[in-house]
Amino acid sequence: MERKNAWAAYAGDDGKVEAFAKAYCDFINNGKTERECVAYGEKLAKAHGFEDLNAVVRSGRKLNAGARVYVNWMGKSFMLFVLGEKPLEEGMNILGAHIDSPRIDVKQNPLYEDTDLAYLDTHYYGGIKKYQWVAIPLALHGVIVRKTGEKVIINIGEDENDPVFCISDLLVHLAQEQMTKNAKEVVEGEALNLIVGGRPLEGEEKDAVKANVLKLLADKYGVEEEDFLSAEIEVVPAGEARDYGFDRSMIMGYGHDDRVCAYPSFEAIAAMEKPEITSVCLLVDKEEIGSVGASGMQSRFFENTVAEVMNAAGTYSELALRRALKNSSVLSSDVSAAFDPNFPSVMTKRNAAYFGRGLVFNKYTGARGKSGSNDANAEYVGALRAIMDRNEVAFQTAELGKVDQGGGGTIAYILANYGMRVIDSGVAVLNMHAPWEIISKVDLYEAYRGYIAFLKEQA
Repeated sequence: MERKNAWAAYAGDDGKVEAFAKAYCDFINNGKTERECVAYGEKLAKAHGFEDLNAVVRSGRKLNAGARVYVNWMGKSFMLFVLGEKPLEEGMNILGAHIDSPRIDVKQNPLYEDTDLAYLDTHYYGGIKKYQWVAIPLALHGVIVRKTGEKVIINIGEDENDPVFCISDLLVHLAQEQMTKNAKEVVEGEALNLIVGGRPLEGEEKDAVKANVLKLLADKYGVEEEDFLSAEIEVVPAGEARDYGFDRSMIMGYGHDDRVCAYPSFEAIAAMEKPEITSVCLLVDKEEIGSVGASGMQSRFFENTVAEVMNAAGTYSELALRRALKNSSVLSSDVSAAFDPNFPSVMTKRNAAYFGRGLVFNKYTGARGKSGSNDANAEYVGALRAIMDRNEVAFQTAELGKVDQGGGGTIAYILANYGMRVIDSGVAVLNMHAPWEIISKVDLYEAYRGYIAFLKEQA
């Protein structure tokens, strides 16, 4: 049952692995928020011959086998379809990943001054260890929407000439009481306040530092304080993804969870020309907070989009739509926890994911007694094993830690509600949900190969 290290297959010939890793780094460097991922993905989609489904619908043109269309949903979720030879009613092969990542969000009324320092008040997003986010360089990404509807793009802290930001931490010399606290309480959520200024505006008497920050924002972006009410600004680690290790076999970067699965999913569907079964790449928002909201998987936007595609193909009916969803197969492309020799007690080695051993399949996730899990059926797992073996894809199976240690979830159970066959599959990650996560380059590439194999065959 021991899985071989996938690097062995690339001995002396790892050019494809390195090239794919470089392209992936470009993606995550340019996509530190879900909005940026969608914008970058739309640009790539057009370069690969995909056209906007809305434009097709408006033109009245019919979609035939081989048609390539995409949908940008609210600027936060993204869908791509390559129509297959078989009718949509017979199902789809779906790669579903999420493009939101744990981070810190700026509140709607955030800017204030305290003892000659200007701050932005924040609210963290997703499951984080709050103490990991202090005393590191941070950047601001997002949009400010004026009352006119005009969007102002914010990206501060990435260019070498930009300033960076920080959440301060208590100096060790005075941290005796702090060091006795439970890790959950070392840094409280309301203490994650971002320092953004320290110079007063000349001529101002009250809140002069805050006034100076507002003047700088007005001069550069043409926005005023009230515009924060309709802003979505995310605080993320500043800096680019980097090769990791003496051998450069790994990548350290922000947002591997889950963009390390989103990118190979996108590239896999881009490689499809006229598949037998319709190929779908589904990149969604809000997974880190329960897949809620209009851009999360619990919304009906995907179901509605499939209906639009079927209508454009001339095959829509309510029954046909239900059959298309029911007959579909899904890889819920999400990351798995890599075995960490520094913390062996939370995993069982026989059922853990390892760096360098390829694509990871998690038959079930959930917590403790599989609570909240999809738990794929054995027939589907067997069919996927056969596909991976036929295509010589390196893969492994795992569960997310020991039975009583905790757990996690993905979008798998939501798609399974349609009756689809679903399993979690993705890339093993170290430091998951930390500001800087680590993945193996060869696992990334094997995920890409595995996703292509999945899209080409009916499981």
